Formats: sequence, C-alpha cells, structure tokens
Amino acid sequence: MSFDPIAFLERAVQTPSHEDVGEMRDLLVETLEGADADAEDDESGISVEVDDAGNTVAVRDSGRVGPHVVLNTHIDTVPPHVPFERDESSGEIRGRGSCDAKGPLAAMLAAFLSSPPERGRVTLAITPDEETDSTGAAALELTPDPDAVIVGEPTELDVCNAAKGRFQATVAVRGANAHAAEPESGVNAVRAAGDLLREASETPRTSGATASALDSFDDRKDRPDPSELLGDSTLVPTTIEGGTATNQVPAECSFVVDRRSIPPETAEGFREALAAHLRDHAPEGVEVEVTLAERETPFLAAFETPADSAAVRELREASGGEVRPFGAATEASYFAETAPTVVFGPGALADDEGAVAHAPREYVRISEVEAAAEALETTLSRLCG
Repeated sequence: MSFDPIAFLERAVQTPSHEDVGEMRDLLVETLEGADADAEDDESGISVEVDDAGNTVAVRDSGRVGPHVVLNTHIDTVPPHVPFERDESSGEIRGRGSCDAKGPLAAMLAAFLSSPPERGRVTLAITPDEETDSTGAAALELTPDPDAVIVGEPTELDVCNAAKGRFQATVAVRGANAHAAEPESGVNAVRAAGDLLREASETPRTSGATASALDSFDDRKDRPDPSELLGDSTLVPTTIEGGTATNQVPAECSFVVDRRSIPPETAEGFREALAAHLRDHAPEGVEVEVTLAERETPFLAAFETPADSAAVRELREASGGEVRPFGAATEASYFAETAPTVVFGPGALADDEGAVAHAPREYVRISEVEAAAEALETTLSRLCG
C-alpha cells in the first residue's frame, strides 16, 4: 500500500493538538482506516479502535505464532501552537510537534502500514497525553504481553535503551509566626529553608567544599550506586515560596524539587529518604515534610534495556545510530516494566543553537523522518519475518 509519511507529517503539524487532541486523533484514525480499506487482500488486515482512555490502538496480526512488537508514541503537543512551514532549502519541516512527536509518528505509521508481519503481531499504540499525566499510557492494555516496544521520540536516529525517571516533590518547612520587630520570638521558616539549601557540610562530591543539605542527599551511604548507563541521579530545587506579610516572621515556606532518578529508586523511596535526610539537617524547632506531586498515574521511573536485546540490536543495525540513554523522562518507563523497550525517532531535543523540542524553533529534517521509517520497517521485518 502507498503511504507518504511526509505528506502525513505536513497535515499533522498543521493540526493543533496542544489543547485538545481530538482533531489530531481523527486524522490518525482516518489514515489508519483508509489504509485498511486499501489492504482488503492483505492477510494481516488492520483493526483500529480508540479505547476509553483515548488511546488509538491499531493491530496487524499474522495469525501465526510469533513475537508481539509494539510501536508507541503520542499525539499531544505543548502550547502554544507554532505555525507550519516547509523549508525546501534546509529540507526541514517546522512547527509545533514536528519533532515531538509527530515526526516519529509519521515514521512509525509508514513502517506499520508497509510491514505486515509474517508471524506474530504488530501493534501501533498512540497515546493522547504524554506531555501531561500519561493517563493514556497508564491505562493502555496490550494483549498479549509485548516482546519488544519501540517508543517514538526525537533521538536523532540513535537507539536509546535507557532513561532516567522523573519525580517531583514539595518540601514544606514550618516554623512559628512572630512580629518582625521581635524575630527571636518566632521561628523563621524562610530562613530555615535557606539553611537547608545552603547547609554547610563537607562531602566527597565537592572535594572538601561546602554543600547544601539538598546537595548532600546523594552522598548518603544508602543511596543507589551510579548507573553504568545513566550515571548519577540529580536533585534540583526549581521553585520556592513563603511568607504572607512583609512585617511578620514567616511560619511556612516551601520549595519544589525535580528528581531525575536511576534504578532501582522508586518515587516513594525517594520521598521517604529525602524527608529523613532534610529533617536531620533542619535547624532546631523546624518541621520538615516532603510530599510527592499529586497525579493520577505513576511517576515516570528510570529504565534500562540490555544492549544485546533483539529490539536494540536490530534497530541499531537498521538505523546506523548509536546506542545511548535518552535525555528526558518518557512513557517508555511504563512499557519497560514488562518488555525490552527502546526509544527511537527523527529529530532532536536540542541542537547546537539551543532547544528544538518544546521551543518556538521546533523542526525535523525530512531526510531523518524517511530514514527512521526505513529503519523501523527493516526492524519489524526482521523481528516478525
């Protein structure tokens, strides 16, 4: 069957999906159903459905025993919408979502539609809200359990077999109110939060220099050892607020931290360890509480897939890309719990000039989309041939 991934990508980038994915999902379903109508004589026809969580799930089943390979990416983008532009001189398609992740989607669609499995089945599972709470991926039911999952994200055609997780927590620091003219009669929560952020302690990480209580968290004895693939975890304070009146000693202050985790750390394990560590470093009379950000779905955890797994090996050979970790947290972590999972696709999170994905200058190279489609088609043929 004939499918032009670049023509689809042009339509997709011009279809807004930063506030509501309905129109983009309609385009995807229309494309899949049209391809199925053109493949009436194909033994592995295409079944398409949209489940209760808004996932678009298309299946090609050979009817023969074999592996179940899943292609997954997302159709939501981040606001605001950036106008579509095709630059022939640079060979680029520009616009919001062009690389994250409509470029990978176009490549996956091309491979899915042109590679009917000779054995086993191939599932195309497209989620609606990866950029927010991942409710689609969390609710996705794949039957039977996958033998390999390829997640479409901008990797510059590299094969990413690992990624750090991302947890978010709020550290609440509590003291006692007092009149600012009599500060010694209260406990200043803003000052206490500052103490936690600049608590002096000698640590191996800083080679004898001072480090904050927050920075020394990953120097504790019971922390996970650095990962050979992912390196060490990171912990970064991102926002802070506190106090209610300019003439009052503040009783409360809080700051948010961003955690990029490595295996085997869990969100709850991180929360408990951070709370204990900061309480040990808190000034006298100060209470510290750590709470995870509220979300309906599990946090995106770190994952690692062995470099010698079939999906990594075949995709690396087909694409010619390097095997390396992915630079951002991804829904791949949900699939990696049950199957070897890799992240792959055209486009870049950032280039030499700065941010590409989630930025006003977002673009993807046409040649990369075509190369990704070819690599995915070859990989599917080898895994399900």
